[in-house]
Amino acid sequence: MVCHRRKAKLLGLGLDGDDGDTRITRGDNFHLVGGSHETHQSMQEKCIKFNEKLDDRGKQLEHLEAGEFLDMAAECEMNVLKPEGPEGPERPEQ
Repeated sequence: MVCHRRKAKLLGLGLDGDDGDTRITRGDNFHLVGGSHETHQSMQEKCIKFNEKLDDRGKQLEHLEAGEFLDMAAECEMNVLKPEGPEGPERPEQ
């Protein structure tokens, strides 16, 4: 019998890495790829902070409502791309 579980992950993409290093980090709830040393480190810190907030609330990423996810991401100063709507893609709020 095959058991299918729904598991959510955050995906972080760093596009400013030009030093020839390939940076990949996997953790609970996240996968990070690329970026300069500074960018990759910043993504790691934000994902760790996000996971700590999840733990504090006793929640799992896949069980968050969209609004709650966006609020937590904003608290962690994450740049989040929202799904496209009828007007086209939305830009991350700064």
